[in-house]
Parts: sequence; C-alpha cells; structure tokens
Amino acid sequence: MLHSNISVNAAGHLTFAGFDTVALAEEFGTPLYLLDENRLRENCRTYASSMREYYGGCSMALFASKALSFKGIYRIAAEEGLGADVVSSGELYTALKAGFPAERIYFHGNNKTDEDIRYGVESGIGCFIVDGYEELEALGRIASGLGKTQDILLRLTPGIDPHTFEAVNTGRLDCQFGVPLVGQGMNFVKTALSTPGVRLRGFHCHIGSQIFDWIPFRDASDIMLDFMAEAKKTLGFETEVLNLGGGFGIRYTEADPVIDIGAQIAKTAEHVKARCAELGLALPAVLMEPGRSIVADAGMTIYTVGSIKTIGEGYTNFVSVDGGMSDNPRYALYQAPYTVALASRANDPADFPCTVAGRCCESGALIQENVCLPRPVRGEKLAVFCTGAYNYSMASNYNRLPRPPIVMLTADGPKVAVRRETFEDLTACDI
Repeated sequence: MLHSNISVNAAGHLTFAGFDTVALAEEFGTPLYLLDENRLRENCRTYASSMREYYGGCSMALFASKALSFKGIYRIAAEEGLGADVVSSGELYTALKAGFPAERIYFHGNNKTDEDIRYGVESGIGCFIVDGYEELEALGRIASGLGKTQDILLRLTPGIDPHTFEAVNTGRLDCQFGVPLVGQGMNFVKTALSTPGVRLRGFHCHIGSQIFDWIPFRDASDIMLDFMAEAKKTLGFETEVLNLGGGFGIRYTEADPVIDIGAQIAKTAEHVKARCAELGLALPAVLMEPGRSIVADAGMTIYTVGSIKTIGEGYTNFVSVDGGMSDNPRYALYQAPYTVALASRANDPADFPCTVAGRCCESGALIQENVCLPRPVRGEKLAVFCTGAYNYSMASNYNRLPRPPIVMLTADGPKVAVRRETFEDLTACDI
C-alpha cells in the first residue's frame, strides 16, 4: 500500500491506522475525515528531533496550520514541541483556544488588517512575519500604542523556482507574498530597523510546496545567507533567525518518490553551517514550516458510492460519491493527484476505469480522473488517501452541504475531534 498505515484485513476491507474503514463509515457516516494520531505524532517528532539534532540551539519546526486547523491539532503540535504558523486571526484564535503557547506562534499573511495585528500583539504572540511596508508601519504604530515592542521577521522573496506546481510556487519574485530580495530587500531592512515598536530578529523565505529534495532549500539558503552577510556588512545587523519556509513533499500516488525527511534536513543543515562559516556569520536559529508533510498522510476520506454511469465504449465511466469539491476542492483547483480505492473490496481486481465525481452541481466537481477500481455498487465505501492536508481546512458549504466530521484514530479507539455539521449549523448565521 501507499503508506504503512494503510492495509487490507481478512474481510477484504481497507484499514487505516489498524481500523476497518468500512466499519468506521457505518459508525460515523460519510463523508468522513479520518486522522491517524500516531502518524501525526510520528511526523511531528521527525521534524522536531531533526531540527534540534542538526541545527541545535533554538531551531524549531512550526506547524503550518493553514494545512489543517482545529483545536486538537494544536494540542498535538504543542505536546510534540512544535511552534505554530498561523495566517489569520481565526487560526490564531483556534490555537489560543486550544491552549497553544502564544510565544511559539508566528503570524503570517500578505494582508494583515489592523484588527489582525492588534489581536496578535495583544495576545502576546512570539513573532510576526512582516510581508510589506504598509504592514511594517501599521505593526509599529499599533505595538507602540500598546506600549509593546514586537519581534518580527521580514518576508523576502528569493526568486527560487523549486519546480513545483505553479499554484503553490511562492518563491518567485513576481508574486503577492513578501518583498523582492533583489533591489528592495536591504531598504526593507533599513526601514524595519528604524521603525519604533518592532524588533527585527531575522528573515523569512518560502519557495513553494511539494518539494522532494533538499537542493531548492540549499539554493534558497545560499541566497538568504549572502543577504544576511551583506546586511551585517552594510548595516551592522546580525541575523538571529532564518526561516526557510515550508516542509517537504508527501506521496499522494505511487509515482511520487519516497523521501527521508530527517536525512534531507541533515544535508541542508550541513550546508547552512558550512556557508555560515565561510561568510563569517554566527549560525542563526533556523525554522521550517511543515504543514502538508505533518498531516497529509495521516488523513483519509471515506465516501459512500451513489451512482455508476457507463455511457459506452470510448466514453468516460463515472462513479459518483456523497462528497466532492465541498470537502476536497484541490482537484478542481489544481488537478491535484490522489490515490483512490474501493474500501469495501480492496483486494478485488481494479479493472473498471472511471472518473470519481462528487455530488456538487458543477461539471468540474471531480475527485480524480482516470482511475481504476473494482466496479462498485451503490452503498459501497470508497476511500481517498492522504487527505489530511488542505481538505478540511479548504472545505466549504457549497450547495449547502454540511462539512464532514473529523474522527481521530487513537490508541484508545476512534474519537470525534470535530463533529459533523448539521442543517441547523448551515442557517445559524442567517437572519
């Protein structure tokens, strides 16, 4: 199977984290988000231990909570020694509501409102990643008005192409995130150093997502370290923190490579240390922001099959399920690849080519095209692997569909972490 937490039991049912997915669907209903707590913790520990071992000091992984945000995930991240990266006041509120330590929270976002900034400063968060000049001025003004000095990192775009999906490539110069390092970066630093109410600690970059190799991180670190050396030489600024952005990619399909995340971090750290020595820089605290690689392979979504449509030779067969773009919009947005299996008969020959469609009233509301399954029948259960990242967090009530629950699979059994929405929830804000 694609990952070690996926298997098939004696009944021919797909299992996840050792639990029969068909039985879980019968108990909790579908659509159903499942999360493997043990895999979540393993993934957190891989990053936490690797950052400590290979970088030392105050280096740390920050869970990128845009990938999956609910109270339970912050509790796990906190217990496993991670920080948290939030991109909205809603994510910040959820983290604080879960008891996550405010001083380990970093506030991202390319358009923080004055209300966002005030909420973060008043909450005592550890650091703002400042995305532009207007935010820098607003943050300094608000923090000063509150009698505080707020730690900040400056987000710089290094111009790296990590050869990833265009939609998730955020390291190029012409994007809405950060300030271009080339031509504008040093002035951004000068402005920050002269802005009251803030304390500049260092720099942030983010080059993209679904990266399977350490080389793009090496290239980004070279650019950032050269910039740090120039800032030291020209401005006397010693960088304390360098945030290299996101984590590594995960296997959505058999075509994706298997990677050793700890080994990739070790290679990057060795290079960063050597370059710091060459440039006469003290090694900064290094941060990363894994999200997808923490939660994606800890997740699975279970659906119930509704209709099966066969039009004829040369035409597409369709298998429709009781969810779709309302609980996983990523195929509609990015044509994101997923592995799909018939959970009810996981060992049967997959000889029925089809497109798996959702129930939303949109021609593009597909889960995956060109897959092969055992020919399903109405009422059987279908599974989509690796849906822990950007599924629940991007879910909507399109077509007035209630969002599914999240059931955490733990050593003590399955536990509801987020309840299923009801029709009453759909109208709760209506006047």
